[in-house]
Amino acid sequence: METKQQISSSSDVTTIKPLCCIVKLGGAAITCKNEIEKINEENLGTVSSQLRHAMISSPPPLKSFGMDWSKRPGTSEISVEFEDPALPDYSNFLVVHGAGSFGHFQASRSAVHKGGLHLPLVKAGFVATRISVTTLNIEIVRSLAREGIPSVGISPFACGWSTCERHMAHADISQVVKAINSGFVPVLHGDAVIDESQGCTILSGDVIIRHLAELLKPEYVVFLTDVLGVYDRPPTDPNAILLQEIAVDEDGSWSIIKPTLEGMNKEVEITVAAHDTTGGMVTKISEAAMIAKLGIDVYIVKALSLMHRLQQSTL
Repeated sequence: METKQQISSSSDVTTIKPLCCIVKLGGAAITCKNEIEKINEENLGTVSSQLRHAMISSPPPLKSFGMDWSKRPGTSEISVEFEDPALPDYSNFLVVHGAGSFGHFQASRSAVHKGGLHLPLVKAGFVATRISVTTLNIEIVRSLAREGIPSVGISPFACGWSTCERHMAHADISQVVKAINSGFVPVLHGDAVIDESQGCTILSGDVIIRHLAELLKPEYVVFLTDVLGVYDRPPTDPNAILLQEIAVDEDGSWSIIKPTLEGMNKEVEITVAAHDTTGGMVTKISEAAMIAKLGIDVYIVKALSLMHRLQQSTL
């Protein structure tokens, strides 16, 4: 059973200074979700650049200090200009990303989310899922590093995060806190993890964000998605209405504030892709509401738009 004490008792969660923001980078926003393991390079590059500008309170330097020194494809080069003025301070941000076209298909095909590590297919799927999601994590870290953001990938499985009956049971964030206090931007991801009751499951990036928000208490949380925000029905529906503001009550229930829907219809229709083992928008809204219940502002916006734009959905 999930409790705050179980999650927070494993480590010291004190950061040197208050955390400004946790950013959830939606997998659908930076991958081609209907093509297995294909990154949308243009979108990822644009989002990384926008995050660089958003993370700096003062005007960013005209030229970023590239930190991807690998010889792999892409704009990778060794900077020789580190004797220039000090690097901007990015240490009050944290990034969590979804899997998009990485991991979901492997997890769905082998039913990793349902458990059963004693089954060869599930065990193989667990390994395949982790290979896929950590591959994406490396590419996102590389993209942020090329923008001069000192990002470091952190995997929940490797840090000992685990569940029980598919609910969070243990979340050691000591490595996350140490990274932030050392001036890095931690980049976490949805992951395949050990489950104490059923062997294994999938831990959604949206669930991870909720627990990080509960323990680190950022000023606000931003979900970057592939659409403008939360709609009253799937955004592919021509009659879909963008919800601009949602209020969350103390009991966790929520209601639509803006706009006022005809007939006072407060329900939101949601569909989930068959291969999505994390719950899709259902989980996103639920976890966002739980974060807002903590008194933390939550913004759900399109990844390629400016943060805090007027079209965003606010909880």
